[in-house]
Amino acid sequence: MFYLYLPGQQDLYTRLFKEALPDWHIAVWPEEVNTEAVTHIAAWKPVEGFFSHFPNLQVVFALGAGVDRFVHRPDLPEHVTLIRLTDAGMAQQMTEYCLYGLLHYQRQMDRYQQLQHQQTWQPLETRLAKHTRVTILGLGKLGMSVAENLARLGYQVTGWSRNPRQSDLVRCVHGCETLDTLLPETDVLFSVLPATTETRYLLDATRLALLPKDSAIINAGRGSLIDQQALLALLNHDHFRFVLLDVFEQEPLDKTHPFWSHPKVLMTPHVAADTIPEEAVEQVAANVRALSNGLPVTGKVDRSQGY
Repeated sequence: MFYLYLPGQQDLYTRLFKEALPDWHIAVWPEEVNTEAVTHIAAWKPVEGFFSHFPNLQVVFALGAGVDRFVHRPDLPEHVTLIRLTDAGMAQQMTEYCLYGLLHYQRQMDRYQQLQHQQTWQPLETRLAKHTRVTILGLGKLGMSVAENLARLGYQVTGWSRNPRQSDLVRCVHGCETLDTLLPETDVLFSVLPATTETRYLLDATRLALLPKDSAIINAGRGSLIDQQALLALLNHDHFRFVLLDVFEQEPLDKTHPFWSHPKVLMTPHVAADTIPEEAVEQVAANVRALSNGLPVTGKVDRSQGY
C-alpha cells in the first residue's frame, strides 16, 4: 500500500498518484488504513512520530529537494530507503530566482531605486554579464542547472561543491580551502546548499568578510548556511550592496527581526522553487517502477551525508 501525507493538497495528489500508479492501492492521511500493509509513503513535513505507525515501511519519498526534516528523525529507521526529488520543475524556478537577483545587481536596480528616492536622474555605468563574476554554492542537479543556464547567458560562473563535479560550461571547484580563495573573486554569491552539519554556518563572519565590498548574496538553499548576526553586522557597515534571502534559520522569520526593515535586504518566504505536483508524482512513480524492477533510482538520500 502507498500512503500519502500531504495536508492541504490531498485531493490533487491522490488523483495524480492513482493515475500514475494504477496497480497500487493509494490511501491518504487521515484515512484509516491497515498500518501493517503500508510499505511506501510520500510525504512533506510529516508530524513527529508519524512513521513509527508503519512496521513494514520500506520506502519514503520526500516531496521536496530538501530532506533535513527527514534524515535525523527517530521514527524513520535506517533500513527505510529515503528518496528526495531531484528536480520536479524546481530547476527552472531556481534559475529564474537567481537571475532576478543577479540582474538586480548587474543592472544596478538597487542603486537606481536609491536615486529615484533622491529624485536624481543619473545614468550609471553599464556592466555586462561577461564582467559579472557569479559563484554557485552547491552543484547537485538544481545548482548545476542554475550554473549552466547562467553560463549560457554569458556570465562568468564558477560552481563550488564539497566533492568534485564536472561541467563543459562551468568552472567547477571543490573543498573548503578553495572556497576561501573563491569568495574574494565573487560579485554575486548564490547558494542552493542543503542543511547538513558541514554546511551549518559555512558562511560565518570570517568567510562573509572575504566577499568583496559591494558584492551581493542570494540564498535559496537553507538559512543555517549563513551566520545571520554576522551578515547583519556587515550589512550595517555597507559591506554588501544587498542580499536576497529566501530561507532563514527560523521560518517564519520573527516579526522583530531587523531583516524585515533593513534597506539592503530583499526577502521572500521560502518560495524560490516550489514543487510542481504533476512533475513530482511523475518522478516518484518512475522511481517506484525502478525499485520494483531492481533498477537504480534518482534522488536516493545518503543519510550520513544529509542529502
